[in-house]
Amino acid sequence: MNYIVCEHPGKLSLKTTSPPSPRHNEVVLKIKRIGVCGTDLHAFAGNQAYFTYPRILGHELAAEIEDPNGLGAFAAGEKVAIIPYLHCGRCLACRSGKTNCCASLKVLGVHTDGGMQESIALPQETIIPTPQLEWEDMAIIEPLAVAAHAVRRADIKKGEKVLVMGCGPIGLAIMVFAKLAGAEVTALDINEWRLGLAKSAFGASHIVDASGDGLEKLQELTGGDLYHTVIDATGNKTAMEKGPSYMGHGGKYILVGLYKSNLEFSHPALHAKETSLLCSRNATREDFQKVTDILSEKKFPVSAYITHQVPFGEMTENFQSWTDPANQSIKAMIVL
Repeated sequence: MNYIVCEHPGKLSLKTTSPPSPRHNEVVLKIKRIGVCGTDLHAFAGNQAYFTYPRILGHELAAEIEDPNGLGAFAAGEKVAIIPYLHCGRCLACRSGKTNCCASLKVLGVHTDGGMQESIALPQETIIPTPQLEWEDMAIIEPLAVAAHAVRRADIKKGEKVLVMGCGPIGLAIMVFAKLAGAEVTALDINEWRLGLAKSAFGASHIVDASGDGLEKLQELTGGDLYHTVIDATGNKTAMEKGPSYMGHGGKYILVGLYKSNLEFSHPALHAKETSLLCSRNATREDFQKVTDILSEKKFPVSAYITHQVPFGEMTENFQSWTDPANQSIKAMIVL
């Protein structure tokens, strides 16, 4: 069986190993598609938080059941998506239904080896049957679920003005779900091509180039009120620290992007606005199911989202190019 491992920053290797042997509660899955996530790219670059090497990357996965291992809930050949968050089921978060932030959470491809391999054995509770979806749809359920969870955390109401900072894969998906929730969406970024895509395909009513005087333009768009909700999907320290200044009084600031060190905010400025400051991490099964339904209803622009596809055997030679903004990559997909 072939697999791809990130041995250290900047080094991916194609290797072989024995096929997986499932434990009593596991099934063996044949991987069909792998979405390349920002986490994978950051790990390759050496700047991903909570990461150790060597590591098999990959947690955006579409698969079919290869060996149901006697578990009657599944049949060989069945199409399934994967929830890549291995949770304990016992901690306070898990007992409260917040398995996305389990105290001992292990995310495939980050804390434990992921899906950049031809087959993998996983617990049955991580599997969602998706017979109605195409392989490409299935492989983007996870990043879309992250976006859907962020919008649910924000509790967006119809008619609210929402600013999404960052037009990467998560930010663009957040725009779609915020619009579905009834919001008027503004996109903020420094990449002209991504801003154009946000408006043409992902539901942004307004776009603002953050490299200029973004605040002045945002005030103009909102009649000076600024935004009910600001959602950061950049993971960039400078951008994240500016976020509260774009939020109106009584508003909410949602941190979806992850920066691996300290952020600094002015407490008087936060306090004056009675800011609701929230973080949004991963997603729950409920979010995965919602995204599956939305994809089934063709309410997400999949063709605009997946910009690159390469065969599994050619991935290592293409991977670094996806980190270059000039390649205009949103979501790269590995095909097995």
